[in-house]
Amino acid sequence: MTRILVVDDEPHIVSLVTRALHAEGHETVAVDDGQEALERAQQGDLDMIILDVGLPSMDGFEVLRHLRATGDTIPVIMLTARSSAHDAVDGLDAGASDYVPKPFSVAELMARVRSRMRERTGAITMVLTHGDVTLDILARRTTVAGREIDLSAREFALAEQFLRNPGAVLSRETLLSQVWGMDFDPGSNVVDVYVRYLRSKLGSDHIVTVRGEGYRWE
Repeated sequence: MTRILVVDDEPHIVSLVTRALHAEGHETVAVDDGQEALERAQQGDLDMIILDVGLPSMDGFEVLRHLRATGDTIPVIMLTARSSAHDAVDGLDAGASDYVPKPFSVAELMARVRSRMRERTGAITMVLTHGDVTLDILARRTTVAGREIDLSAREFALAEQFLRNPGAVLSRETLLSQVWGMDFDPGSNVVDVYVRYLRSKLGSDHIVTVRGEGYRWE
């Protein structure tokens, strides 16, 4: 199992990101301080770091520069409210593998995590198949019983969550945070609406409603 260090001093972001990573099968370690992050990273048992810039004691850029100065090539995704082009350039020049500004889409962040992990491991698990439904993650293509189906970006991201967790009950809150991002209204019925869209396109028997809990891919 891959182990990912999540570094952020905002507890709700740490919770959001770690839940999404756990849903994808990763183990996580979380810290909220730059110096502590550097010391934890130097233990050498991590596969990736998701690193905020604005941290106590040492900012994320400095943490990254210290790591790269020692020859550490671990993938580092910068996750920060500093979204100017100048800050992005600073982060990439410091050795970041990717740079994601806040507020962010959890689905996009997880896609970037998978992309960076493939680069590190050479893994090519880019096609998800369950029953007669197949998602080609890189090509963004969907087929049902060999017939290509047109899905919007949100529909595809929602279908991907179901196919990555077949048989598991996914709550509306989990789907909302992973597909629509942290700033979406938790009282919205958008998940139910998009589940109806998917049922009409992929087959109504694939997604089961679990009363009071959420949805499950059969």
